[in-house]
Amino acid sequence: MTGIERSLVIIPTYNEAENLPPLVQAILNLNAGLDVLVVDDNSPDGTGAIADGLAEEHAEVHVLHRPGKEGLGPAYIAGFGWSLERAYEYIFEMDCDFSHDPAELPRFLVEIESADLVIGSRYTKGGSTPDWSIRRRLISVVGNWISRLFLGLKTRDCTGGFRCYRRSLLEAIPWQAICARGYGFQVGAVFHAERLGETIKEFPITFRDRRVGESKMTAGIVKEAFTCVLELAFYNCRTRSPDTA
Repeated sequence: MTGIERSLVIIPTYNEAENLPPLVQAILNLNAGLDVLVVDDNSPDGTGAIADGLAEEHAEVHVLHRPGKEGLGPAYIAGFGWSLERAYEYIFEMDCDFSHDPAELPRFLVEIESADLVIGSRYTKGGSTPDWSIRRRLISVVGNWISRLFLGLKTRDCTGGFRCYRRSLLEAIPWQAICARGYGFQVGAVFHAERLGETIKEFPITFRDRRVGESKMTAGIVKEAFTCVLELAFYNCRTRSPDTA
């Protein structure tokens, strides 16, 4: 990479006071030239103030405060907008709970040189979710299967949230057409990336349960994700070119 190709890791937070400092330190310790943007949704546990302290201590750390909890999708869209205003070339999505191993970040930087979107995948050969219950694994596997079936997607891990986007793809995706605020947002991004004919690469990761705090997965998020897939399928039918029908 050249010095112009700046990279940013976006970390949405809500009540991640215990996880955020060690995660940011782990990212900076990689010495991979990565900046960090914490997008905090006014966490009651003071995560936002902790993020501000980290930003004062490290020039690579930045904070975007939002007025309240609006969901994963809006948080990332806000972060994407911030990154595009500041000329970052490679933009990451990453959870704050150490379910995504920061040691994998340098591999993304290698893979993105020949792709538009790179996904750390639980469902390619070698990927795994060793800490999950049967119920959670079933929800995830079925969700990915439904997404691929209804939308005709080739990507194996459509809902995975450990990603790196090339700037040009972020600029091309019609984010306003993605309805979901939760994990269905990830499906929508893959749908539009494939629809645009962009290059998507996946490599296997081990997805661990969070170290501290409670999971953000709820029945409402699962329902919303399924609704989002149906709406994207309708969008696809409505906007498909007659030549491809």
